[in-house]
Amino acid sequence: MFMKHIGKINNKKVAVVYKTVPDQEHMALVLYTETIPRNIHDDIMSAIESPEGQEANELADVLFRKLLSDGRPILETVHSEGMLKKVECKQVIITPNASSHIRLDELNRLVAEMESGDEAKNKLADLDANAGLVDPNSKASTVLGDSTIAKQQLDQATKMEAESKSLLAESKRLKVEAYKLDDSLKPKRGRKPSVKKKAKAKA
Repeated sequence: MFMKHIGKINNKKVAVVYKTVPDQEHMALVLYTETIPRNIHDDIMSAIESPEGQEANELADVLFRKLLSDGRPILETVHSEGMLKKVECKQVIITPNASSHIRLDELNRLVAEMESGDEAKNKLADLDANAGLVDPNSKASTVLGDSTIAKQQLDQATKMEAESKSLLAESKRLKVEAYKLDDSLKPKRGRKPSVKKKAKAKA
């Protein structure tokens, strides 16, 4: 069985959150999985092992959407608590399974060369076939920082707001149809007190 996003640095297990850092393509962002709290570790491993985790080109995309067991967003939590570490790509050995490995900087170089020649494409395809690596051909992710996470949260909030408006409109439509079918279900408005009753109350 192979597993994406998993590697080692000096025999210490890591999860590769970002394979490169913009303007510092020789650097990557990783999590040392053996040193983070057990509850966070288990939730991250579940995210990695999930179908979404194995299909994603960048682990960060999945960690952004997934939540910890206590309800906190995984990516935001590991960032705010200083668990993400910047390391040199050449230090990271990607280990999709027990018998296969490739240095992260070599993998990144192959991806970068794919547009310029078939040789790199063929080599990457060979790695995919023999090491279980999936073609990670995608645009480089933006650097992880407060502004990046804030933008991701804003995008998610905007999407949720649009969905809530749509649901609210649908609920109103269903209510109107329900009242047409059975007028007795329509909420009865309380009658306003008469002038006489108001005067009596004042007296």
